Amino acid sequence: MRDFSQRLKKAMEDSGMKQVDLIRIAEEQGIKLGKSHISQYVSGKTVPRTDMIHFLAGALSVDEAWLMGKQKNIPNTHDIDISGGKAMREFKKSLKLDNVLYDVRGPVVEEASRMEQSGMQVLKLNIGNPAPFGFRAPDEVICDMRSQLIECEGYSDSKGLFSARKAIMQYAQLKGIPSVTIDDIYIGNGVSELINLSMSALLDDGDEVLVPSPDYPLWTACVTLAGGKAVHYVCDEQSEWYPDMADIRKKVNSRTKAIVLINPNNPTGALYPREVLQEIVNIAREHQLIIFSDEIYDRLVMDGEEHISIASMAPDVFCVTYSGLSKSHMVAGFRVGWMILSGNKRGAYDYIQGLNMLSNMRLCSNVPAQSIVQTSLGGYQSVQNYIVPGGRIYEQREFIYKALNDIPGISAVKPKAAFYIFPKIDIKKFNITNDEKFALDLLREKKILLIHGGGFNWKQPDHFRVVYLPRVEVLEDAAAKLADFFSYYKQM
Repeated sequence: MRDFSQRLKKAMEDSGMKQVDLIRIAEEQGIKLGKSHISQYVSGKTVPRTDMIHFLAGALSVDEAWLMGKQKNIPNTHDIDISGGKAMREFKKSLKLDNVLYDVRGPVVEEASRMEQSGMQVLKLNIGNPAPFGFRAPDEVICDMRSQLIECEGYSDSKGLFSARKAIMQYAQLKGIPSVTIDDIYIGNGVSELINLSMSALLDDGDEVLVPSPDYPLWTACVTLAGGKAVHYVCDEQSEWYPDMADIRKKVNSRTKAIVLINPNNPTGALYPREVLQEIVNIAREHQLIIFSDEIYDRLVMDGEEHISIASMAPDVFCVTYSGLSKSHMVAGFRVGWMILSGNKRGAYDYIQGLNMLSNMRLCSNVPAQSIVQTSLGGYQSVQNYIVPGGRIYEQREFIYKALNDIPGISAVKPKAAFYIFPKIDIKKFNITNDEKFALDLLREKKILLIHGGGFNWKQPDHFRVVYLPRVEVLEDAAAKLADFFSYYKQM
């Protein structure tokens, strides 16, 4: 205990932090850390649990193993350079990362990796990656990539191959997106790269972007990294997870530049009807906002519902629409996505020049991946077999929706698209005040990896996301373990 105490005090001294600073940081992250607890750690009376060790190491920018005294000889930022007699220079992460969150691959996932390295098997329901669950790309797509590899050894145009952009342009026409030319289409290494590029080209320090809560956390992260401020508008669980228009209107101000829409939604699986989209268009039109519409799941819509691209309803509003092949064609690892510019492009002329500059700087996206776009969009859409009764995604959704709602204290809105569900926890029943701790406790006790609601910028500790890509028999086992866990779990 004393060894831990000395290391903790050394780390606090080197980082210039006091006990009150650690308490403040913990409070900001929703972690319970009282004065008595930290005093006991510093005095050497007690050693914290693993999750608190993880927090302290992160807050103090030290290695967890070093803090616990398990790796005494590894180099770290607190070692002394004996040869020069001076303190070793410390390289800290950029301050721009202080408010960046990406828990889809965050602390809970890191704990799962440590468990796997020690020989444990973990069921990963944390990320929408179809391949590990037996989903395969269409044979025609793989064949086309192989046959074109030799032609893909050089760079393409920075915006992408002509054939690929032509196919995307035609797809945009089918979706009713108006006035799209080849030059309005940019292909990227997944939609993720293009989101980052879009925010970097647009935002100055202090600019605001309206982002849904819950959101796919990359949106908030990219806004923050670009120097902007993500202002979260609420999606209402009581109304099929649709955006709360009154909340959106309340949060628009002179600094607001854009509004982000994720439709179909990740993490809720919601699909927005025409009347909801029209209200978003009206707000964007009234306040002259850019609409950024993430539509990566637009071909994974169930129950006979129709996906509507919001850009098709806003010919006079500048829109950027994102989609790709990762989910619809089960090729997440190929990293092929695109964005389409439409609407009032005259008002966005300078911004588009910025997009072109950043697009040129990265030279181009993965060319072999671009080579399959034409075949993928124009050929047989095998994903349709998965999203109808009897299809894997449909039947897995049906099972997990019922199984979760059968657990006392858990409720969930039925998703209409994608392959995620965002259940609600009765936090009073389980005494939950820290949803990350809940996810860690579940992981350690049941070897199931989920992402807590806070990982999607949801402020209350009362939700988590389930990826229902595994086969029904795997989901049955997971649901049984979840039901058992919730039968006794109480957060201390």
